[in-house]
Amino acid sequence: MIALRPSEERGGARLDWLDSRHTFSFADYHDARHMGFRALRVINEDRVKPGFGFDLHPHRDVEVVTCVLEGQLEHGDSLGKKALLNPGDAQLVSAGTGIWHSEANPSPDREVHFLQIWILPDRKGGRPRHDQAAFPPDSMKNRFATLATADGREGSLSLAADAAILGARLDAGRELSFTPAPGRHAWVQVVSGRLGLLGASLGAGDGAAVSGETRLDFKAPEHAHFLLFDLA
Repeated sequence: MIALRPSEERGGARLDWLDSRHTFSFADYHDARHMGFRALRVINEDRVKPGFGFDLHPHRDVEVVTCVLEGQLEHGDSLGKKALLNPGDAQLVSAGTGIWHSEANPSPDREVHFLQIWILPDRKGGRPRHDQAAFPPDSMKNRFATLATADGREGSLSLAADAAILGARLDAGRELSFTPAPGRHAWVQVVSGRLGLLGASLGAGDGAAVSGETRLDFKAPEHAHFLLFDLA
């Protein structure tokens, strides 16, 4: 079974410095039909103008994963961590008992485009921590790259949640399959291009919840970049 979440139906916020699209309810956008999917709570697609960003703010008991698509994103947090994220970089802030962090576009002339993802942890009150890894385009060319997992396998970010995030970039005409374990669910988020799945056609910004399927066959009529969330 597949349930589509079209890009144009997402909520969002548009400010002088920020264009944000919300797949699920977030901040001032509330839709009781779209509060998340399984442990996946937030997928925000953000574009931040040069010199602007999110000031220091708190998180608690949530796994925050940030994937930079274009431009650069500067990170700072209450653990004393400072980092610069480039396209292809993925970052995890495991908030645990509490952490403050900030995100800003350090460029004087280029917008930053990124996805911010929140996943609810299996247990509350863990130790706050920060991690980061690079996943260049070639690492997911016509195959899945493992971006985040519960056990940190294959050099992925280590989530405090029974979940995994995979990424793929399919060339036009290519196909890729995924076999969920029994009882698992999937969320698919298209970053760019077009993707065929279970008889549906998904474009950039579209999402889909998938349950009760034994095999997912992805087909790319044109270049497609997408994320696959494997969820309990």
